[in-house]
Amino acid sequence: MKSITVLGATGSVGTSTLDLIERSPDRFRVMALTANCDVERLAAAAIRTRAELAVVADESCLPALREALRGTNIGTAGGARAVCEAARSGADLTMAAIVGVAGLGPVMAAIEAGGTVVLANKEPLVSAGDVILAAARRSGATLLPADSEHNAIFQCLDPRQIDRVRRIILTASGGPFRDWTCDAMRDVTPEQAVAHPNWSMGAKISVDSATLMNKGLELIEAARLFPVPPERIEIVIHPQSVIHSLVEYVDGSTLAQLGPPDMRVPIAHCLAWPDRIATPMAPLDLVAIGRLDFAAPDAERFPALALARQALEASGARPAILNAANEVAVAAFLDRRIGFLEIAAIVGDTLDRYDPPAPETLDEVLAIDAGARRIAGERVEDCVT
Repeated sequence: MKSITVLGATGSVGTSTLDLIERSPDRFRVMALTANCDVERLAAAAIRTRAELAVVADESCLPALREALRGTNIGTAGGARAVCEAARSGADLTMAAIVGVAGLGPVMAAIEAGGTVVLANKEPLVSAGDVILAAARRSGATLLPADSEHNAIFQCLDPRQIDRVRRIILTASGGPFRDWTCDAMRDVTPEQAVAHPNWSMGAKISVDSATLMNKGLELIEAARLFPVPPERIEIVIHPQSVIHSLVEYVDGSTLAQLGPPDMRVPIAHCLAWPDRIATPMAPLDLVAIGRLDFAAPDAERFPALALARQALEASGARPAILNAANEVAVAAFLDRRIGFLEIAAIVGDTLDRYDPPAPETLDEVLAIDAGARRIAGERVEDCVT
């Protein structure tokens, strides 16, 4: 039986993780569940899974959590420090699914504890990649990728033959606007942008998928996770989202991981690794799928891809700036303060205006993040006025 802590237990990845845990109660002992302030869902999940501890990041929600868990043996705690303490508690497995830079501290705490950390949020490797990887080397922590694309690469990549890899190919659905013109995308609404054709995801990541920034961030993640030169990592549009990524070797063999567009598949692989566990997913019906289509991404209509690759190549603080500016711009778009096409424009402008030294510590990463958010916020105000 593995002990497990779920950071971000009430989000989409967290709830998918809990669904799998509850289907295999004999395999997992839940040490801690954390959430920002969704007391009702957190308390219900803690009771169902017999968690030892429930933590809210927003300390003002702690009284309500205590009341919701009154009469149980489940411990409670509140505040950002308490979330990090839960992450550092020594679970065999930690699911890191806190969205945004709020997840950086808890991820670092889990890595420093030296267990296995499943990365489901992008910020650790995008914004703080060098810092996170250095910490993992020091502690001996194992990092597993839960993102469907990186998990697919992990399954297809033979670590003994890294020098025999010709290409890594990340697949992208292309989002809801893959066939739209730039003129048509000027009037995109938040409701249209979050309506992903294949995946059920949160609003922010759905918008990232629509701009293809999500794939740009995944490009940076892949370069951090796998020791393959960035120029050998390519992106291909694959509308069906059946093939999640591919690895091509020098002999011409290409290995692909296929599966339904449901996060429970890659999460299950991480939870059981190096074993396998059953999921409720139906077998893949290739006959019903019928065909698999592919196309090159259009860099002119989706400039986020070029911005991400440039940030990766420049390295240093650039990926953190890219991520922070994108979060600010996407939030402004969802608030109807800027247009859809202005998201990438604001990110590019922030990268042009801000160029601090490369971060060496997590505090320096957070300072860069804050600086980029300030500049991107100013650019948003320029657009609004």
